[in-house]
Parts: sequence; C-alpha cells; structure tokens
Amino acid sequence: MKTLNSIGLDFNKSAELADKLNTLLANYSIFYQNARGYHWNIKGEKFFELHLKFEELYNDLFIKIDEVAERILTLGHSPNHRYSDYKTASAIVESKEVSDGMKAVSEIISSFKTIITLQRELLALSAEINDEGTNALMSDYIRAQEKLVWMYSAFANKE
Repeated sequence: MKTLNSIGLDFNKSAELADKLNTLLANYSIFYQNARGYHWNIKGEKFFELHLKFEELYNDLFIKIDEVAERILTLGHSPNHRYSDYKTASAIVESKEVSDGMKAVSEIISSFKTIITLQRELLALSAEINDEGTNALMSDYIRAQEKLVWMYSAFANKE
C-alpha cells in the first residue's frame, strides 16, 4: 500500500504523469499569454470578430491552466509556477507582437496541434495507470479543441 498515493494510484507512475502534466502546463501558459497578446494587438478588417474570439480563447486557457495545476496537486505532486520554467519546457514559443488576424489564427492552430498531441500522450499514459481523472480531463480537452481547430481552420480557409 505504501506505493500508492492518496487517490490509490502508483506513486512513481503518477510522478511520471505529473511531470508530463507540468509540460502541458508550460505549453498552456505560453499559449495563454500569446492569446492575450493577439487579443490586445489585433487590428484590421476582422478586428471585432477576432478580438472577441481571442478573449474567449484566453479565458478558456486560463481555466485549463488552473485545472491542470490542480490535477498535478491531486496526484500528490507540485505544479511548476515559474515562467522561466515554462519557457524552457514549452514546445509553444512566445509570439512576437501579432496584429495580423490571419497570422494569429495560424499560430493558434499550430499551438492547438502541439497541445492536442501532448494531451493524447497524457491520455495514453493516464489510461496505462488507470487514472480516470486525468484521462477524462484530457479526453474532454481534446474533443473541444478538435472542434476549435476545425473552426479556426475554416475561418482561415485551411484544411
């Protein structure tokens, strides 16, 4: 029994999962800040439409950041909180000031690809250790984000 954490999962395997969740947390944090930048700096013909969509996006990312950090804590580990750690661990890079809506949408689609790929890895890992909590969280995120990719891609007229 000493090998199980407080929610009945193998402590060592949940540590591996928590590390991967910290990587997800880093990517979400950079993505969040980028989305705020798109919201603040957008200009041009689609300003009103994109300004609102980018605000919706960063508000959703803010919630997910908190949920992922709390999941790491639930697993009995500590979420990283330093931005310097996020920059090192994240595959998503900080965006330069982006005022062009189509460039911002392209960067968003690319960021979702990174996030969804990482969440699929987490889904497989959480299934392997019977962690239904993380599994359900990742599954919900993937489903919703796949739809967003489709919508942003349709807006950008990309496939």
